[in-house]
Amino acid sequence: MHARIVVIALAALVAAAPARAQRPDPSREWEILDNSFLVEESFNQERGVVQNIFTWALDRDRSWAASFTQEWPMPGVTHQLSYTLAVADTGAATGFGDLLVNYRYQLRAETPDGPAISPRVSVILPTGRADRGLGDDVVGIQVNLPASKQFGDFYVHANAGFTWLPDVQRTPHVAGSGIWRVAPMLNLMLEAFVAVDEFATISPGFRRGWNFGDHQLVVGAAVPLTRRGGDVDAALLTYFSYELPFKR
Repeated sequence: MHARIVVIALAALVAAAPARAQRPDPSREWEILDNSFLVEESFNQERGVVQNIFTWALDRDRSWAASFTQEWPMPGVTHQLSYTLAVADTGAATGFGDLLVNYRYQLRAETPDGPAISPRVSVILPTGRADRGLGDDVVGIQVNLPASKQFGDFYVHANAGFTWLPDVQRTPHVAGSGIWRVAPMLNLMLEAFVAVDEFATISPGFRRGWNFGDHQLVVGAAVPLTRRGGDVDAALLTYFSYELPFKR
């Protein structure tokens, strides 16, 4: 059911695009960046611009999880600070999960000869309750190394890293995505995320953007299919991003 809803919505968005709209120029810069759902892109916030990101995922058993991330340049594109708040309904309990405080460094800007690279380190703070299935009750660390490269109307993103929670787990992960610009402000997406020895997810989806002066709104949806053990679960993931200037 969830997959059908997203397919219908995607078809409606594509059909709504002007029939005579000009195809994007493969050599031009992309209009939508740093708006992936599961795979991190390698682009920090520009000076004077803040990004607000909301996600919400609904599983087939009606449990759900939501997050809010806010990204700030410090003060320009080289350094970025952000935080991620999580809330979930596990079926047994509803409440806040653990809080992430993130620092990302723009190690390398993208060039015709090489990808953008921006390593991230996050501190995981135990604001959720483990006894309710909403946290781990320990301070942890997450490290991720994303790389991003444009190939005309396609963008490729790759991630590698790990999450370390003392006395709980140390989980390496790898991820990758391919994004196709079918129109200047409409992208089709295929993302994959693997937490080694835990689970693997593949997620087809789309994102659609609008510019209003120096503000940008991006919405999207996807159908993550997750294999854990011998079972495969489907979910509906929705995405909302709003970028705006905070100073002139």
